[in-house]
Amino acid sequence: DEVAGQLCAPGEKFEIETVDVRGVSTRVWKNSPESLAALARTGRTHGDQAFIVYEGERVSYDAWFRAVATLARHFQAVGVTKGDRIALAMRNLPEWPVVFFAATTIGAICVPLNAWWTGPELAYGLANSGTRVLICDGERLERIAPHLDDLPALEQVIVTRAVAPVTDVLTLESIIGSSADWARLPDEDLPDVELAPDDDATIFYTSGTTGNPKGALGTHRNLTTNILTGAYASARSVLRRGEALPDPVRKSFLTVIPLFHVTACSATLMGAIAAGHTMVLMHRWDTIRAFEIIEREKVNVTGGVPTIAWQLIEHPDREKYDLSSLEAISYGGAPSAPELVRKIHEVFGALPGNGWGMTETMATVTSHSSEDYLNRPTSCGPAVPVADLKIMDEDGKTEMPLGEVGELWARGPMIVKGYWNNPEASAATFVDGWVRTGDLARLDEEGFCYIVDRAKDIIIRGGENIYSSEVENVLYDHPAVTD
Repeated sequence: DEVAGQLCAPGEKFEIETVDVRGVSTRVWKNSPESLAALARTGRTHGDQAFIVYEGERVSYDAWFRAVATLARHFQAVGVTKGDRIALAMRNLPEWPVVFFAATTIGAICVPLNAWWTGPELAYGLANSGTRVLICDGERLERIAPHLDDLPALEQVIVTRAVAPVTDVLTLESIIGSSADWARLPDEDLPDVELAPDDDATIFYTSGTTGNPKGALGTHRNLTTNILTGAYASARSVLRRGEALPDPVRKSFLTVIPLFHVTACSATLMGAIAAGHTMVLMHRWDTIRAFEIIEREKVNVTGGVPTIAWQLIEHPDREKYDLSSLEAISYGGAPSAPELVRKIHEVFGALPGNGWGMTETMATVTSHSSEDYLNRPTSCGPAVPVADLKIMDEDGKTEMPLGEVGELWARGPMIVKGYWNNPEASAATFVDGWVRTGDLARLDEEGFCYIVDRAKDIIIRGGENIYSSEVENVLYDHPAVTD
């Protein structure tokens, strides 16, 4: 509480104000960018600083912004207006953040589709969202091509890095060139479009376990909230340690999780652009390749999901590489074992980090890192200062006593508007500003959250609740078990 009071005091970087968000009084970061266009213009100020590194390609912030502005004008020229959907289906490529910001900065809704989806799944996302323009890489085009006749709302398909010559599809290279050409594009500002913090910005599809995925409708505020949320978590760790806040330093991130997930897009990409960090992307995950990149690019932060952290630790060739630049290994998206938290610190001397969130919360609601994480390795941390958590009985009406397990509910400026064109699911999940998460959790006396299971995964034996995470942690502690 003392740290929060110091960091969030009036006039400080993390000052908090209360505003009305869809009829709910909500605490927000006062200094968050108003929109993704404002964030993009901040990114432009980093100039020649490296933004994206990918397989030998290097893109500066200035070059990225020129490509964003050029593509945004193309979208407007073909009739895209505020609220129209532009889908994005590709692996992590330098083009990904160009398309994302070209769409959202003109008020269109970007629909990042899961690049692992099959052709029918991609077609579902395009049809459900009512997408007008699709930008995809060559691999995704091959999957989608057989379904194009079934998508009457789709007016234009643009492909980048086509795997074979294309004749009936526009190439992204014909509009902005290849990544090496972006620095020579016109030095123009973004188109002038009026944007408000709570305007629609994205549709991220959930990985629904039953039925079709649901599209979570996010806003500019949802995404820009994560900029100060991430920075606050870092500052909190420093002050909790008893040290003075350092001057800002640009970092290098090895980003191996897909940008079509909110963890990489919202929790990583947004903060990187605000601070001028470098994001190194990989064609696909490979542990040895990751070691080579960390050594060459002097990577400071990596992670993504616990499995990746385990592979970095357990690989027999690890000691052949200079990994001393690593300062933090952070992850989310899945439960992690206490043994992993300890190993990261022991093996790399790096500080571990995790957090909790979901597609419906546009990533981070709790954050947990450094010594706090080492001391509470089974927690996902406390709620960030602009968020609230509560533990509810399964009836959805009774709040559980402190320390008791129940369904986790979350509230804050990161909660999405609801599900796209799905009022029934929205009404069942979003209640007066709160999202019913479906996660079973408990809170301790200091507000640290402990996720124990998904409500649907709990095992009941002889009337006793058995939480899968507890069973998994025992397995992880066994020396013969890696994952």
